[in-house]
Amino acid sequence: MTVTLLDPSTEPSVLKAGAEPTRPPIIDCDFHNELDSIKDLYPYLSKRWRDHLETFGIRHPNSGYYPRFMDHREEARPPSGRTPGSEVGFAAEDFLDPYNVEYAILNPLSPVSSALDLDLGAALATAANDWQIAEWLDPEPRLRASVVVTPQDPVAAAAEIRRCGADGRFAQVLFMGRMQEPMGRRRYWPIYEACVETGMHVASHAFGAYGHPITGGGHASYYIEDHTSPPQAVQANITSMVVEGVFDRFPGLRMISVENGFAWLPPLMWRLDAAWSLLRAEAPHLERLPSEVIAEHVYVTTQPIEEPPRRRDFLALIEHFGDLRSHILLASDYPHWDGDNPDVVLPSGLDEELVKGIQCENARALYGL
Repeated sequence: MTVTLLDPSTEPSVLKAGAEPTRPPIIDCDFHNELDSIKDLYPYLSKRWRDHLETFGIRHPNSGYYPRFMDHREEARPPSGRTPGSEVGFAAEDFLDPYNVEYAILNPLSPVSSALDLDLGAALATAANDWQIAEWLDPEPRLRASVVVTPQDPVAAAAEIRRCGADGRFAQVLFMGRMQEPMGRRRYWPIYEACVETGMHVASHAFGAYGHPITGGGHASYYIEDHTSPPQAVQANITSMVVEGVFDRFPGLRMISVENGFAWLPPLMWRLDAAWSLLRAEAPHLERLPSEVIAEHVYVTTQPIEEPPRRRDFLALIEHFGDLRSHILLASDYPHWDGDNPDVVLPSGLDEELVKGIQCENARALYGL
């Protein structure tokens, strides 16, 4: 496969005489709808749980919040002063409209999924999903949501997935990158079964707060270490899902790596194939090369996109993806400060078909949009 460069001087203009430039439509696979505070969920909680939160709060591991960091762009804050990403109307004006977003996949990041009180966690997950329906999906038809679940309670999580699946506007189930256990473990299989039943996939989003250090080497001192480390966790999760046989058990399931970049995927496939050739007797249930399983079931988002100093190195990276180019999805990470501008995230001059696939068509095919 060859990645071809376009010559801008020979390409037809997207302009008609006297017209304004036309942006191509995009499908954003990482758009964060934020809670201004946990009280945003109070209208969707019973009195029991509202009283519980007022008295006791939420108990959850907090390693994911050390070192402390601030992740929002101040200019994305609505005029009301609420948290950036917490008002659908302003988010539409600030991002969906100007960037010609055809669809955006909502990924709400909150402490809900890591609550140690499993009954509270299940109640909060249901409330978060009802909040998404009422305050995001109903007023804005361009949005699709991720189901918030408590993965440490897979029975409750599976029930919530089936409940939300009946709505038709939920695209996937949201896991955080650093879980209590790797994602291939059988404790999570009821969740995957519910995903397949409802036609949804599972996303592993960077970061998480389940009590583990933020890096594979232990606790770090600086946010720059945390910012660089998420690919460690998602590679472990992909490896776990492949080796534990998740995709053999649930062939309709797809896993999307969100906000972990993507340059690491081809080398991971090479390394797994080498390990499989040496150690396949340990796991006779693995009948295919791991790279073949990954090529069928795993997708990656662009953000934070790798930016090598030499443009030709990015092209070489895309070469390594081969047919897996159709598994690369655009992600903005709105409204976070380190998000990628959809206008400039991809190097100029890439093959038009490749760009269109990443911008919208790959996601359209994956999510059935």
